[in-house]
Amino acid sequence: MRVIVSIATLAALTLLICSQSLAATTKVVDISYKHPESFSDASLNANGYERGADDYVMNSLSSYMERLGARYLKPGQQLQIEVDDIDLAGRYEPWRPNASQVRFMRDITWPIINPHYVLKQDGRVLSQDDARVMDQLYLQRPGRAGSNDRLYAEKAMLDDWFRTKFAHPQ
Repeated sequence: MRVIVSIATLAALTLLICSQSLAATTKVVDISYKHPESFSDASLNANGYERGADDYVMNSLSSYMERLGARYLKPGQQLQIEVDDIDLAGRYEPWRPNASQVRFMRDITWPIINPHYVLKQDGRVLSQDDARVMDQLYLQRPGRAGSNDRLYAEKAMLDDWFRTKFAHPQ
């Protein structure tokens, strides 16, 4: 009797692991960046006032959008996002003494991301559009002061966009 229970348990665990690994290989959100070297302001390096993007910003935003897709998209939906431009919140002000590494956050330096997206359900296109995602009130967001995430404003803005654009009713 114990052997039968153990075999059944082992079979159930194997099935669970296989289904999870299959789900992990199926990407819900596919993100690409169109000409990141010409992005308005997508670098957290000290020379971030120059055009272009760095790998940290692109990798962080990509993994965050993948998690948002897993949270907000319906089963069977796939989302393709091509980012055309990124302008991070704040600006470097290299002329300030002893502050060349500081990104100054002001009311007029809100984050902007311009994605083109295609939402599909089982291979059929449901919607597609060029979007302009921005958060002009990013400095008033609750929880901002307690966050040490350098991309907090951009991630909060993307969370709002995913929730309003792609969330299915519960």
